[in-house]
Amino acid sequence: MAEPGRGSEDPNGSDPMTAGGSPGCSSLTTKELQQNWKLAKQKERPVRLLFEIPLSRVVEQLLHKHVVYQIVVMRSGSFDSHRVSVERRYSDFFRLHHKLLEEFDEELEDVVLPPKLLTGNFNCENILERRMALQDYLAKLFATRCVRHSAHFSEFFTEQEQKQAHVLLRAGQFTAALELLKTVLEIQEKLLPWQKSTLTVPALSAIAVCYRDLDEPEQAFSAAQRALPPVRRYGLKPYRAALLELLVDLGYQLGRPVAQLQDELTALRNGERGEVCFRSLKEVVIHKFV
Repeated sequence: MAEPGRGSEDPNGSDPMTAGGSPGCSSLTTKELQQNWKLAKQKERPVRLLFEIPLSRVVEQLLHKHVVYQIVVMRSGSFDSHRVSVERRYSDFFRLHHKLLEEFDEELEDVVLPPKLLTGNFNCENILERRMALQDYLAKLFATRCVRHSAHFSEFFTEQEQKQAHVLLRAGQFTAALELLKTVLEIQEKLLPWQKSTLTVPALSAIAVCYRDLDEPEQAFSAAQRALPPVRRYGLKPYRAALLELLVDLGYQLGRPVAQLQDELTALRNGERGEVCFRSLKEVVIHKFV
């Protein structure tokens, strides 16, 4: 019988003295074996989202002021080295809650939004307490299955930035638009296990347009290439033709093989003639949030 705590077996169930014939296995210390077990267990943990509201700030405008809260979104149960954040006001939480109540009233019976403060809105202690309460509120929303799969939930974290990015894109401010779109995409990718796989298509398409107009064809091609599979799978026709057209143009520019993409675009246009209005990807993107 193996001595307790000495780790007579590796995480795969084989003897470390003989596994794979590697003599290095026998030199593993108890601490190293425990770390290996810990990593193996972490891989088995279910992935979920964590929300932190570590910071808040008071924004003063001409006639009024308000508090904005920084919301950090990260995954647990898997390696997630990048913490991405957005800022929201209490009124944004309020609108989210009422949208969710319209759809999931019974399911949210035990999920309560922290109430409005009638006085002391800018008191430091009240702001700290509100931060903790809103953080707990987001955790409870995520724990409610119907909510974490709801489009309202994902839009709360991305819609403002996506609209701002499209305003900048229409104004030709592609670098500034890209910064917002990258934040949107990172959050959407964290949400993807619980959202439709088409969630990232608008952001990726807009990113491709920005890179194209910034004369960075490699990045534009890569973004469009990532957007194409879910577009194909779920039949998003306007995006499909526009993405294919962009990929063919960029492919010729970059010296990539594009014959299959060209054939797919030709077949799509022939099959849908008179039924679909074919627009460039930039036109499709711009019309998304008009």
